[in-house]
Amino acid sequence: MVVLLGGLTAFGALSIDMYLPALPVIAADFGASDGVVERSLATFLAGLALGQLFYGPLSDRIGRQPPLIAGIAIYVLASVLCVFATSPNMLAALRFGQGLGACAGMVISRAIVRDVFDHQESARVFSLIMLVFGLAPVLAPLLGSYLMVLTSWRAIFVFMTLFGLLMLYAVLFRLGETRSDATEATARGEHPIAALTLLATNRKLLGYMLASACNSACLFTYISASPALIMGTHGVSPTGFGWLFGINALGLVLASQFNRFALARFRADSILAVASIIAALFGFTFLVFALLDVGGLPVAMVMLFGILSSFGFMMGNASAGALSVDPSRAGSISALMGATGFTVGGLAMTIASLFADGTAVPMAAVMCVSLTIAAVAFFGLTRGAAAARG
Repeated sequence: MVVLLGGLTAFGALSIDMYLPALPVIAADFGASDGVVERSLATFLAGLALGQLFYGPLSDRIGRQPPLIAGIAIYVLASVLCVFATSPNMLAALRFGQGLGACAGMVISRAIVRDVFDHQESARVFSLIMLVFGLAPVLAPLLGSYLMVLTSWRAIFVFMTLFGLLMLYAVLFRLGETRSDATEATARGEHPIAALTLLATNRKLLGYMLASACNSACLFTYISASPALIMGTHGVSPTGFGWLFGINALGLVLASQFNRFALARFRADSILAVASIIAALFGFTFLVFALLDVGGLPVAMVMLFGILSSFGFMMGNASAGALSVDPSRAGSISALMGATGFTVGGLAMTIASLFADGTAVPMAAVMCVSLTIAAVAFFGLTRGAAAARG
């Protein structure tokens, strides 16, 4: 089941990272500017964020399998049509459809984890799933580049189609229904919007969600801002950038696996508390070095390695904690977490790009503020709510 859940989680990362090396080639093929073609990436992210608010509550109401099957089917159909796209606008519209389908696997897989495992064990399972999340940024671009060399950029969407069909087979024949009777009864007794509203006002849940979303914002910021800083400002070659990108992804993977072993001795919330403080300290230190213009690229990479590694500790434990707040609404909680993460991440990317000046300061400032908010949210809301009840 963990392998299957990892595959479902990989829909988003695979569809983004495999596609990135093809953007200049697609632009040349269509005779369009890079900016026009990059809209297809933005529309995919929009579909990915919006769809989660639909699939999560629906999976609480009618079960995990039906919306999961429907979402993967939409993804497969959109991927097939992307192979035959004839213009940037057509590709952008189809990528939106891809995002609407891909998010089903991402949001429902989190709910399935909570259906099957308790709070502590959920955190360990999420750490295993992070292996897929961490390896995707390394392997997917390489695979995308290889497919383009062999054939054309359209082969990337052929691969996505085959991946979707494989996941569809696995869901149909290897995944049983995991939703509990309590979840069904709760969902049928309330309107989905009412459930989302109720959860959004839960102080403990809000702390987990903000801790997760603001930590994710650092990853979004890094992905969007690091190419200009590392290759543009510091003159690193594309190959060198790929290696640096891979080292940071390795840090994320190693941290998530260390977290899995730490969970055998410590509570998930205790690890989350320590990780949020350390991450905030890394963010503050990075900003100080950036403002003083000390250390150049080596220091920046050490700071980024520490910040991105914190993702491996924060995400699994925050997700497990959030889903434990109200297991009978796991689908709706997963939807809120996903939508919040993409919204905050998109905002962080936008702010960093607006203030980009060729230095590490905008990236460091966004990361420092994000990680500070993450720590304050966890201690002030989640821990505060627990203390108030105590």
